[in-house]
Amino acid sequence: MEQIGGKMEQAMLDLTRKIDFLSTQVQFLTEQAKQAELARQAREELIHDAMPIANDLMRLASAQLQEIEGDMNPQNLLRLLKKLLRHAPDFEKLLDQIDSANDLLDISGPIIKSVYNKAETALGNAERKGYFSAAQGGMYIIDNIVTSFSADEIKQLGDNIVLILRTIKDMTQPEVMQFLRNTVAVVEKESEAPVDISYRSLLGQMRDPHVRRGLAQTLRVLSSLGGQSETAHS
Repeated sequence: MEQIGGKMEQAMLDLTRKIDFLSTQVQFLTEQAKQAELARQAREELIHDAMPIANDLMRLASAQLQEIEGDMNPQNLLRLLKKLLRHAPDFEKLLDQIDSANDLLDISGPIIKSVYNKAETALGNAERKGYFSAAQGGMYIIDNIVTSFSADEIKQLGDNIVLILRTIKDMTQPEVMQFLRNTVAVVEKESEAPVDISYRSLLGQMRDPHVRRGLAQTLRVLSSLGGQSETAHS
């Protein structure tokens, strides 16, 4: 009896497992059927929404084809196809050139960007240092020269520009500039002091060797100027 009871219990367990397996399979099939139904509905909705667009495209294509119906014939299409096949190597070369140009752009892109950044930095530094303002000032000076001098005067200025620059160069030598600076300082200082212009005072100043040396140099300069003036008028 115990063996019979054990066999029945085992049979019940096997039956239960089979029922559970069948239930799982039925549930899986049901889920697949639901997914298939949802997909079918989605396709129907897509077709329903796309049909008006497709109809419009067909009508537009038909209208466009009707416009060229008289020019479109098999001979023209065949001739066009022959030309395309005949020039296929040229198209291939063109595509190769486009690929090469793209490769060149890929390689030169960072270089161009670096050059642009350096140029932008240099221009920014120049602007901060005032180069652009100086250039504007130079243009203002040139504009004043052009409007203030006649064409002949500007030509004469150009003919003598080397001499003018040399004169400016000589005047800007350190010893000359120092001499002018000292002279201006002395004149400013002495202009505030009282001046005695009596003959006695003047004769007393003539005993000063510095005064006599200054007069001698002044007379020498005046003599040189007079000689140059005489040469210029002769």
